[in-house]
Amino acid sequence: MPELPEVEVLRSSLEPVVVGERIERVRTWNRSLREPVSRGLGRRVAGRRIERLRRRAKYLLIDLDGGVTVVVHLGMSGRFTLVPSRAPRQLHEHLALFLESGRRLRLRDPRRFGLVFARATDRLDADRHFRHLGVEPLGADFDGACLARAARGRTAPIKSFLLDGRVVVGVGNIYASEALFRAGIHPRRSVGRVSRSRWDRLAESVRAVLASAIEQGGTTLNDFTDGAGEPGYFQVSLSVYGREGEGCPRCGATVRRIVQSQRSTFYCPGCQR
Repeated sequence: MPELPEVEVLRSSLEPVVVGERIERVRTWNRSLREPVSRGLGRRVAGRRIERLRRRAKYLLIDLDGGVTVVVHLGMSGRFTLVPSRAPRQLHEHLALFLESGRRLRLRDPRRFGLVFARATDRLDADRHFRHLGVEPLGADFDGACLARAARGRTAPIKSFLLDGRVVVGVGNIYASEALFRAGIHPRRSVGRVSRSRWDRLAESVRAVLASAIEQGGTTLNDFTDGAGEPGYFQVSLSVYGREGEGCPRCGATVRRIVQSQRSTFYCPGCQR
C-alpha cells in the first residue's frame, strides 16, 4: 500500500510536468472504486487549470483554478501515471484526466480501493476524509513532545500508536518498523513506558526514515511507481522489514517477525528494548 513517501514521490514527479496544464475532460470507465466516482466529477473539473500539487497524509491533492481540488488516494494497489492521450487503455484503468497538451493522467487500480473526488479547496480540512487526520510527520509541528502529548493516558503498543492516523499520518507499516529499529524501541513497548528522550529519538527516526525513503523514490514491494512509471528503491535499504531470520545490520542478532493488529512487524531483539 503506498504510504506517505510514495505519495510524496508521486507528487514531486508529477508537479513539474502538469502544473499549468488544463484539464480538457474526464473519462471514467469504472465508477466502482472504494467510494463510487461522482458522475459530476467531469463537469466540475473540465476546463480548469492545474495550479499546484500537494499532499495531505496519503492523499494527493491537485489544486485547480476556481477553488476546486481533485483528491486522489491510491488505496492498496493504485498507480497514477502520466501517459500520451492516445496510449491504449490498460487493464484496470478506471479513470483518466485528459490534458490540453495531449496527455492523460490515468488511475489504474486492480483492487479498486482507491478514491477520486473533487471538493472546494477551502473546505478540504472539514471534509470527512481529512478532519480526523493527525500531525504531518515531516511538518514543523512534529517532534517528541507532540508524540508524548498524544500518548498521555494510553497503554497501546508503540507500533500500533505510530500507525494511528489520528496521531500521526502516513507512517505506515514498513516505515514504523524501520523507525522503531532506528530508535531502538521494541514494537510491543507500551506508550505509557516511553521516556521523553526516547520520544525525541523516535520522532527523529521517523523523519529520517521517511526522508530517506523519499530520496530513494519510495518502496516498491508490489507495484508502486511514480508518475512516470518508475519504481522506488528504498526496499534495498530496509534494515528489518521483510528480513525475518537474517542478521541485524547493527548487532548481528537474528531479526524476528511478530503479528500486531493483523500486520507483520519486524524487529531486532538485540537492539530494540
